[in-house]
Amino acid sequence: MQAVPLNRPAAALPAPSEDACRHGDRLVEEIRAEIARHGGWISFARYMEMALYAPGLGYYVAGAAKLGAEGDFVTAPEISPLFGRTIATQVCEILAHTGGEVLELGAGSGALALSLLEELQARNCLPERYRILEVSPELTQRQRRLLQRLPGLAGRVEWITSLPQHFTGVVLANEVLDALPVHLLAWRDEGAHERGVVWQGDGFAWAERSPDPGALRDAAAALRIEAPYQSEVSIAVPALVRTLAGALDRGVLLCVDYGFGRREYYHPQRNGGTLMCHYRHRAHDDPFLFPGLQDITAHVDFTSVAEAGIEAGLQLLGYTTQAQFLINCGIADQLARTPAGQTAAYFPLAAGVQKLVSPAEMGELFKVIALGRGVQPPLAGFRTGDKSRLL
Repeated sequence: MQAVPLNRPAAALPAPSEDACRHGDRLVEEIRAEIARHGGWISFARYMEMALYAPGLGYYVAGAAKLGAEGDFVTAPEISPLFGRTIATQVCEILAHTGGEVLELGAGSGALALSLLEELQARNCLPERYRILEVSPELTQRQRRLLQRLPGLAGRVEWITSLPQHFTGVVLANEVLDALPVHLLAWRDEGAHERGVVWQGDGFAWAERSPDPGALRDAAAALRIEAPYQSEVSIAVPALVRTLAGALDRGVLLCVDYGFGRREYYHPQRNGGTLMCHYRHRAHDDPFLFPGLQDITAHVDFTSVAEAGIEAGLQLLGYTTQAQFLINCGIADQLARTPAGQTAAYFPLAAGVQKLVSPAEMGELFKVIALGRGVQPPLAGFRTGDKSRLL
């Protein structure tokens, strides 16, 4: 097992409050105890899982604000309500064929549910139920407060804590897959090593060892990578897709996230991987800084998403950029509903659309993939510009 020095972010970050520091210290002790229970080493996937989801302490389940101006990052539904209203075009089309419900995984602030339900109501296309699977009690309460703005609709919304065994309709996952734990691999001259976490001195440090036999070692062996190279492999993302596929009787799994197909994901020039942390709207690459107080993410290998769905009996219905998907679903028409002369209302909406579709913003990096059962292509969001061949 080889120890590797820890690189701290070069840019200064805002200091957490004393209460936040005490919260983080409690999580550090939990992770440190986990390391001790496992002989002094845990996988980075286990570290990431605890940093994000440890009961009462992890980033996504504790009480601090995460999304929006007061949090650490902003997602597409917070950028513009036109995101959800445009996605309604695709949801309506699917529900017209399947009936059933909408299940949103990790609904964040609730902004997507709000704009989507408002538009579905306007189109007379409401689902039987709108279920939200949320692991964060704090976010659940935030979503409840927001969705109280929907008179007559709030009764259709149901919060659940586990996946249903059977489901018909649309499963939405907006920026969910990137928050699932990933394993880190480093390819050295002597082969692939898994990067794990140890306690060294007074903090966490990297330590590498050979991957254990199983899915991770098989995934590493299947990748043709020239050393030196470092990147991520997700076991959790394909596992979630397979679980959702097993529950989907008829309908579509629609995922929106940042990432690439496998050939681009493991491109020789992307030799440092995609792991990234977000704290107070600043991005850096030190996952050991402020455990429990910062987001930790990795880009999505969309090839693994497609493979897992197909292996579980789903059909790949489309894969494209967020920009192309939103254009196909009519985001320009949504914007045109507000006259340009009404500058106070129009300019913020136009600026939001620019962020959502611009190649320099979210338009190209974010992708949309659809996997389904009992639904025939083409879907509205993929009628032009489908990039499934790149998976």
